[in-house]
Amino acid sequence: MRPEGFQWIREPETWKMDGEGRLEVITVPCTDLWQKTYYHFQNDSAPVFQMETEEQYFSFVVKTDFEDSHHRFDQCGIVMYLDSENWLKASVEYENEQYQHLGSVVTNGGYSDWATTEIEASVKSMWYRFSRREDDYRIECSDDGRTFHQMRICHMNEGKGKIRFGIYACSPEYSSFKAVFSHMRLMECQWNAHEGQQPDQPEPQTEQL
Repeated sequence: MRPEGFQWIREPETWKMDGEGRLEVITVPCTDLWQKTYYHFQNDSAPVFQMETEEQYFSFVVKTDFEDSHHRFDQCGIVMYLDSENWLKASVEYENEQYQHLGSVVTNGGYSDWATTEIEASVKSMWYRFSRREDDYRIECSDDGRTFHQMRICHMNEGKGKIRFGIYACSPEYSSFKAVFSHMRLMECQWNAHEGQQPDQPEPQTEQL
């Protein structure tokens, strides 16, 4: 898929795309996305490449390659950036020569969370699948692009109607690396409707004698 309709927010100084839609981005030092929680700072400087849609049910898949990442917090992945205080992202963040963090951040109303798991530092590529069901969202990851594993389900307070989603890359500290995005695909929603446990029902009230 060549990403038609995608536009940059904070276009990076150096990037290129080939005829097959393979995108290379060179990150700039001190670029990041984060809002307030725990660290107290607010960073809103990462380059974001995304498109708009009002479609309520869909999935978006992309492969990320980050062979060049080498400094703490170097990262690239998927993003849904609505504005500086409402967005989500998922990526692998470099930590050191032993391990890195596969994780996601959801920011609602100007406060970010961070959910992570440690993976080996030798991992240098990751697939993501971003799915929408109205104003609820699911993020999945895969090491082969075929079998995806759920990372999280979340609700976005401002995630109704028109949204914007795509990819991002950044280096929060004094670093720079090449991030590569490929195999971008839009498809029917791969997140099936819930058919399991029914919502709790209130217990019947007993008449007091």
